[in-house]
Amino acid sequence: QVQLVESGGGLVEPGGSLRLSCAASGNIGSANYMGWYRQAPGKERELVANIIRGTTTNYADSVKGRFTISRDNAKNTVSLQMNSLKPEDTAVYYCNVNLRGLSNWGKGTLVTVSS
Repeated sequence: QVQLVESGGGLVEPGGSLRLSCAASGNIGSANYMGWYRQAPGKERELVANIIRGTTTNYADSVKGRFTISRDNAKNTVSLQMNSLKPEDTAVYYCNVNLRGLSNWGKGTLVTVSS
């Protein structure tokens, strides 16, 4: 349905911040579900944060209070602001948008938290 491209990943020291952005190729204003997931080395992909019907937000306990998910319907983007980063946040982060019953995934962006 749409193509998603994540950006903003990179190397950051513990305690630092990064802002990830997910750009969609088409309109996602009507999407019922938008989310950020991550997969750390040797672990399963897990939910980080999501937005349900463009209004309600949810966060994994491990990132609550540190990460913030947001979307800009006019720009067709979904962002993830990450503060107070920890080494355990190191992972490939993926954007997901469910639109008209179809689940769309980006290719991911690598976040490495290390001193």
